[in-house]
Amino acid sequence: MNKLKTTINYTFLLTSFLINCIIVSAQKKPTVEILTSGNGISLRGLSVVNDNVIWVSGNKGTVGRSNNGGKTWKWMTVKGFEKNDFRDIEAFDGATALIIAISEPAYILKTSDGGDSWKVVYENKTKGIFLDAMEFWNEQAGIVIGDPIDGRFFVTRTFDGGSSWQDIPYSNRPKADSGEACFAASGTNVRALDKDEAVFISGGLKSRMFSKNEPVMLPILQGKETTGANSIAVWDKLKLKGGKRMIVVGGDFNNAESADKNCFYTNDGGKSWSSPNTPPHGYRSCVEYFSKTDVFSCGLNGVDYTHDGGKNWKWISKESFHVVRASKLGAAIFLAGINGKIGKIVW
Repeated sequence: MNKLKTTINYTFLLTSFLINCIIVSAQKKPTVEILTSGNGISLRGLSVVNDNVIWVSGNKGTVGRSNNGGKTWKWMTVKGFEKNDFRDIEAFDGATALIIAISEPAYILKTSDGGDSWKVVYENKTKGIFLDAMEFWNEQAGIVIGDPIDGRFFVTRTFDGGSSWQDIPYSNRPKADSGEACFAASGTNVRALDKDEAVFISGGLKSRMFSKNEPVMLPILQGKETTGANSIAVWDKLKLKGGKRMIVVGGDFNNAESADKNCFYTNDGGKSWSSPNTPPHGYRSCVEYFSKTDVFSCGLNGVDYTHDGGKNWKWISKESFHVVRASKLGAAIFLAGINGKIGKIVW
């Protein structure tokens, strides 16, 4: 009888221990680990190929690459583009990547040798040209969105991995309202919705979401040049036609601490939008899904995390970052921002 009682007590204690471990694990919050900083470069482009291969881009013609999960970095200045600002980067592996130099003239460059050399694959000298962000459906098909020229948003496409680009005819470009533009804040104001459709967002005096359907007015803060949506994330783009679950973030980049109308989420493709019970804790320049319910967002005053799909956000770091991106082929999440700062989400 005593032996049986001892066995029962042991089993109870072991079960309780395991349950407590599960509870503690579930309550464990992600944090931000700083990997490197201090080179004076503002990084807004970030592409995470897998858990090892990460590319970043920024001002002063700078590109960085790591092949070991951010432990060490190779920094390079693109010859002839030392004064250009590379606001977005798209990488396919450790050797191949594309960068956009945003304004007059605007360029898209490609490397096939890990950044040792770059080839100009697109040039646009149009007055007022300003490229904001780049997105790829796969290794061949991609899109670049730019600010309005003569009242219409600029769009160019590639179907050969970025080796050549074709501008969308002016008459087919989305119409912009006065004072409406895009923010080249993190390379994430355009995203794939499914295998052949994209969605992009605008800001300024008016903030809307554009797809092949009629533009949707966003409930996010707007009305000034510094306000509006900065980033959009799409979760189930390959599972549900049109990407039903989306989150937009932004606010006023001149008021980094304000959480006024800075985040909204939708579960029906943008037909209706909900505001969080607890929003991100300030202006946010980027938002990224890690899973259907786990989402990260960053801005000038820190990083926020939600585990319930955007309903409640927790301030997990007060480190400033411009962009956060999840690995395309892995489970890592990296961030990049001012002064060459690169971080990683750790659990």
